[in-house]
Amino acid sequence: MKKSDIGMIGIAVMGQSLTLNMESKGFTVSVYDMNPEQTVSAFVEGRAAGKNIVGTYSLQEFVDSLEKPRRIMMMIRAGQPVDDYIEKLLPILEPGDILIDGGNSHFPDTVRRTAYVESKGMLYVGCGVSGGEEGALKGPSMMPGGSPAAWEHVKPIFQAICAKVEGGAACCDWVGENGAGHFVKMVHNGIEYGDMQLICEAYQLMRDGLGMTPEEMHDVFAEWNKTELDSYLIEITRDILGFKDENGEITLNHILDTAGQKGTGKWTAVAALDEGVPLTLIGEAVFARCLSAMKNERVTASGVFPKTIPAFEGDRAAFIEAVRKALYASKIISYAQGYTLMRTAAQTYGWNLNYGGIALMWRGGCIIRSVFLGKIKEAYEKNPALENLLLDDYFAETIKTLVPAWREVVAYAVKAGIPMPAFSSALAYFDGYTTACLPANLLQAQRDYFGAHTYERIDCPRGQFFHTNWTGHGGDTSASTYNA
Repeated sequence: MKKSDIGMIGIAVMGQSLTLNMESKGFTVSVYDMNPEQTVSAFVEGRAAGKNIVGTYSLQEFVDSLEKPRRIMMMIRAGQPVDDYIEKLLPILEPGDILIDGGNSHFPDTVRRTAYVESKGMLYVGCGVSGGEEGALKGPSMMPGGSPAAWEHVKPIFQAICAKVEGGAACCDWVGENGAGHFVKMVHNGIEYGDMQLICEAYQLMRDGLGMTPEEMHDVFAEWNKTELDSYLIEITRDILGFKDENGEITLNHILDTAGQKGTGKWTAVAALDEGVPLTLIGEAVFARCLSAMKNERVTASGVFPKTIPAFEGDRAAFIEAVRKALYASKIISYAQGYTLMRTAAQTYGWNLNYGGIALMWRGGCIIRSVFLGKIKEAYEKNPALENLLLDDYFAETIKTLVPAWREVVAYAVKAGIPMPAFSSALAYFDGYTTACLPANLLQAQRDYFGAHTYERIDCPRGQFFHTNWTGHGGDTSASTYNA
């Protein structure tokens, strides 16, 4: 009997969709699940019936059904379950076999697991997969990293099943060693948080500030999707705003305003703090979800601090265009911050990341896919050492044209009392990044005053540190200098 090309552990929504995708591209897939008698049987007799998909009912049977070197992909819940399966599989695998974690694992776990699995003679891949159920079935964005020797064995399958963009380019390529793939997927998810929050703020501005109906906003987002904002998230927002239930009512109007999260946005923000990178927009997007969860408190507070948003009196069409420009400008900032985080982490962990290639991986299949990513790819192809997207000629000139509208929109929201944490934090970052002299000289003087933390001087070479006896009765001893 012919052995399977790859095995899939975990056949919930994503595992099933990826399995069917692989089979449709000519690969034979063995499947296993923690409840094989129920889950495996239902799958092979249902959606997988008549296909080259082999149901197995024990891990040993599963492993024995695979061609060597065995390629085993796990689509299971992140955390301890992944470690548990690794421990179960290692004793029945052989040197050179490959374990693939396709879930949303935290990248430090993938760093640890790669080293551990390699120490046992096997290879490990941590692969970010984006696109949801539809993407997994029809072509996801895939971000593999881990043991470099594994790439040649998983590349034919991954690049066959992933999304394709112009010219047939695959939205999947090798990212880097150990946890690089899951780190890039984490940043993708953080940017996804930012994009969604920005869209929500534009929606609230039109709903509460301009008094627009969902049907009117549906038309606006439909038009925006024909511009530089052309993207999956703008597209689905258009659809959501126009969707009616069986009673002919807009479904969105009946959804409670409390948002959930699975942690990847938080991980991105924490990683930015660890690396000392100002990932302000994504951080605000995470906190906005946290604030939304405080529904009861917000309702109480709204009674204590009632506010009336004044009726908009300007040119509504012109202001809607200003909102579009502000959204685009803020989106550029989100990606600029995300790429800065990846560049900094690459230095920390010794990864050789291909930034233009990452933009290509995100160009199709994933949740943040957009036309805009093509411009990012061009920027990094032109200058692989680009420090910040804002310093690329295209983005620099684009931002200059957007700034007036951006300021107008944020100022209006502040005056009207409409919360726009992502729009405003993006603008604050832009203003800070483009300011040659920030007030941190005063901040450092304060630190030296109360803690003798020293400071550098503008009239001396960098790296020389000074301490002032600010009170006249302090000592001359200064604290050691370091950055936490």
